[in-house]
Amino acid sequence: MTDVVVVESPAKAKTINKYLGDGFTVLASFGHVRDLPPKDGSVRPDENFAMDWEADERGNRQITAIAKALRGAKTLYLATDPDREGEAISWHVRAMLEERKLLKGVDVQRVTFNEITKSAIRTAMAHPRDLDQPLIEAYLARRALDYLVGFTLSPVLWRKLPGSRSAGRVQSVSLRLICEREAEIESFKSREYWTVAAQFTTPEGAPFTARLTHLAGQKLDQFDLHDEAGAMAAKATVEGGKFAVRSVERRKVRRNPPPPFTTSTMQQEASRKLGMGAQAAMRVAQQLYEGIDLGGETVGLITYMRTDGVQMAGEAITAIRNHIGSSFGAPYVPEKARIYSTRAKNAQEAHEAIRPTDVARTPAEVARYLSDEQRRLYELVWKRSVASQMQSAELDQVIVEIADGANAATLRANGSIIAFDGFLKLYSEGRDDAGKDDQDDESRMLPPMRERDPLKTGTVEADQHFTQPPPRYSEASLVKKMEEIGIGRPSTYASILSVLRDRNYVRLEARRFVPEDRGRLVTAFLTSFFERYVDTGFTAGLEEQLDDISGGRADWRDVMSAFWRDFSHAVDQTKELKISDVINALDDDLAPHFFPSRPDGTDPRVCTACGTGRLGLKLGRYGAFIGCSNYPTCQFTRRLVVDAKEEGEADTLKDGMRVLGQAPSGEDVTVKRGPWGLYVQQGEPNPEDKKAKPKRATIPRGIEGDKITLEQALGLLSLPRLVGNHPETGEPIEAGLGRFGPYVKMGAIYGSLDKDDDILTVGLNRAVDVLARKLASVRTIAPHPKDGEPVMVRKGRFGPYIQHGQMVVNVPRGEAMEDVTLDQAVALLAEKGKPLKPKGKAAAKKTTAKTTTRKSAAKTTKTEATADAAEAPARKATRARKAPPAEGAASPAKRSRRTAAKAE
Repeated sequence: MTDVVVVESPAKAKTINKYLGDGFTVLASFGHVRDLPPKDGSVRPDENFAMDWEADERGNRQITAIAKALRGAKTLYLATDPDREGEAISWHVRAMLEERKLLKGVDVQRVTFNEITKSAIRTAMAHPRDLDQPLIEAYLARRALDYLVGFTLSPVLWRKLPGSRSAGRVQSVSLRLICEREAEIESFKSREYWTVAAQFTTPEGAPFTARLTHLAGQKLDQFDLHDEAGAMAAKATVEGGKFAVRSVERRKVRRNPPPPFTTSTMQQEASRKLGMGAQAAMRVAQQLYEGIDLGGETVGLITYMRTDGVQMAGEAITAIRNHIGSSFGAPYVPEKARIYSTRAKNAQEAHEAIRPTDVARTPAEVARYLSDEQRRLYELVWKRSVASQMQSAELDQVIVEIADGANAATLRANGSIIAFDGFLKLYSEGRDDAGKDDQDDESRMLPPMRERDPLKTGTVEADQHFTQPPPRYSEASLVKKMEEIGIGRPSTYASILSVLRDRNYVRLEARRFVPEDRGRLVTAFLTSFFERYVDTGFTAGLEEQLDDISGGRADWRDVMSAFWRDFSHAVDQTKELKISDVINALDDDLAPHFFPSRPDGTDPRVCTACGTGRLGLKLGRYGAFIGCSNYPTCQFTRRLVVDAKEEGEADTLKDGMRVLGQAPSGEDVTVKRGPWGLYVQQGEPNPEDKKAKPKRATIPRGIEGDKITLEQALGLLSLPRLVGNHPETGEPIEAGLGRFGPYVKMGAIYGSLDKDDDILTVGLNRAVDVLARKLASVRTIAPHPKDGEPVMVRKGRFGPYIQHGQMVVNVPRGEAMEDVTLDQAVALLAEKGKPLKPKGKAAAKKTTAKTTTRKSAAKTTKTEATADAAEAPARKATRARKAPPAEGAASPAKRSRRTAAKAE
């Protein structure tokens, strides 16, 4: 009998099963098999933080499959991911099996591996361990914290600040960072300053540029030349002087390579260099980790991608150093291997850095097996890992000081030459905007000069500058900031940023976060009444306590008790809080944003409608708005948040359309606006043939209508496209756009793609993964004995049902999908089967009835008239009656709470 191995994803299960052979059955849990129910009372602080766990249908189905595989097995290997979440999933699987009393005589072991390769898997299986209880307790504490903050704070927001969506332990702190940066930008006062630069020529005729640094023997600070008059006087001084080289300073500088990737640094570089969001980067990295089909063999290309560690295994370092020597030469291999240690605050994961599993698989070698996204991210990981073990770069820096004989002006020229490129031959780390000047200095070369060389003065220019506000956060810089102050974990950064956008608290403009007014209101409310719990220091301190729990240095219930005591008291204090108090606090806090000062000095709060009222923040049923104090005499109002559908692209299309270019057929490809949004169209309708319609395709989320390219438009118009053939069944898989968004399809099975999936580039591995999740809700029993058509069991809205062609029948109550046999299905279909209702049938019937009544009243028979007369009051009575909720059913308030977002 085979032993059982449980992993998280089906793609990983397939690969590992190949490595382990017939003696093992490898099954997937599909992530978490159970979670806290989204309702009040799932975490009970008064009962020592007892928790209720609930499995959905998918979780129960996976546990049932594992239970069947365990019959007769001696060992259960829990091989979920090597982090807190993976440890928690293993704990949940074991707990659910123990509750069903299915582990009697079964030895339960935990195994972890950092890469999905044959050697790593076999090594891990040979060295199992017990579940790590401190890691599990850290997960329990984190889950309880996020639940209690989300389900306690969010209802306060709903009651006191209508229109708000949710609050979260880390989510709200991240939002505060974005809002505070925006407030800095708005309050920033730009200052004018000038610089003077001169062109010089050496005795050999070589030109270079120098900048004025001293005037009349005094060093110039940034704002010493603060106006044009001073700048012009300094310029005249330089123009009238005779200059020579005063000093030449040369020095060698070594620049060391950056360490290999952690989760956060990979997300930052993917954002800077590839324009890839944090969530998209993690999704692609997951695909590379779980395995790519390389000509018939599925291989994990990178190590585990959720890590704080920067260290690499000894054998990996040796292989990389050997590769550097053979590919670049001995000078590029440092004498000793580089050993890195993390500097990130609260770093606790004992995993390797993200690196290629085999450095011999170069990006060029595997490129043909990868999608464009996979290829670019793999190349980034590969280059960073190899460069981390290469020799330092050496730069010759030169600083030349130039002065006139009277010491009236001194100028300086900086330059550098790369004496030895070292790791820069392969990889250069991306920089934010602030690093541009440094890069310019490093790339500038100066001609050879000696002290006392006379110089010929050329053009002298005085340039005006203005100080710039701090830049808005990009995904890369926000992740970096969160890591620096120690909030969140590598696995949560992507989801946090996604939640902020999904709640419409922030938006992305030019790849920078801009807070929406709704987000600023939430932040102002939380900082006014829950200052401590959105404080970066407090949140970072809480992360340290969670790390103490995972290290066995603190008891998780003690940490929870201390937190809950203070937090619940802060929430209780808001019960008597009046809406007027909230309005006054927010109005004062956000006044500079909503009512910025005017250039003419007039009061920005004076009502523009009546001229006497004072504008201020108001709260209505559907959220906040600006209103006049003279209400109801003056009914002037102004919205805070403008719907993107109304304003987002209102000015991007001229006359309702924009021409992108021509298709290969010569027809125009245009972007147009229809009643349901923007779409692309190829060609125009033919007035002579009304049945012939031009090709059209909706522009999906993730592609901006004002930035769509001709290539993207042609790709959308060519949908559906063939992604590839399923590696197991050989059936073709297509990707297309449907009524509910982008999808992948295999036969009659459809799977919806996520908003981060690009319908034009989604690859086979991602499509197989999406379909695997969908197929988990569809079970094909066998061909029908009469016609050979498949008989299937599907998961439906009201429970599982059996389908054969266009005939369906409900599965008897209490019967599991997995237990329905072919004979039972055939019998049920014959006895109780009903035909599928065509979509839109009810609507069509209603429309037909109305038309018949209007146009054919005279021809209606007495029976039909009587039926219509009896049906109308019956429908009216049905609409008037409102069925009472069933016993034990949730109230509308509780149902709305269940839909509230979790904290992270």
